[in-house]
Amino acid sequence: MSFRMSSAPSGMGVADHTKAAFMELKRKKVYRYVIFKIDEQKKEVVVEKTGGPAESYDDFTAALPENDCRYAVYDFDFVTAENCQKSKIFFIAWSPSISRIRAKMLYATSKERFRRELDGIHYEIQATDPTEMELDVIRDRAN
Repeated sequence: MSFRMSSAPSGMGVADHTKAAFMELKRKKVYRYVIFKIDEQKKEVVVEKTGGPAESYDDFTAALPENDCRYAVYDFDFVTAENCQKSKIFFIAWSPSISRIRAKMLYATSKERFRRELDGIHYEIQATDPTEMELDVIRDRAN
């Protein structure tokens, strides 16, 4: 099987519904999180799962596959030391150490281009195991 990176100059395309789901999370707070996956047949990033505003961070992490890569955005609500309600959007590149090497490479090479499509991300986290994206890590980054 020949595998040429040159045929995909900067990774995958981005489906229209993918950007729309992100905008609904960002502007309308329709979702707490959106999980994206690369559809290798279509060569684009698509929405795999969304979580409603009432879903918790645990619901979000449980929705990520334990042995495959994904991109995700999470809308983190918190209260500052000054007692202000704030919200920060996290981009999470989930690449578990036990996932296939091909998947890790595909997600790594497509990440920057995909991330640029999502305007309004505050923080980015690269996680290879669940401890690297625990709620404490998110909370520390947001404050």
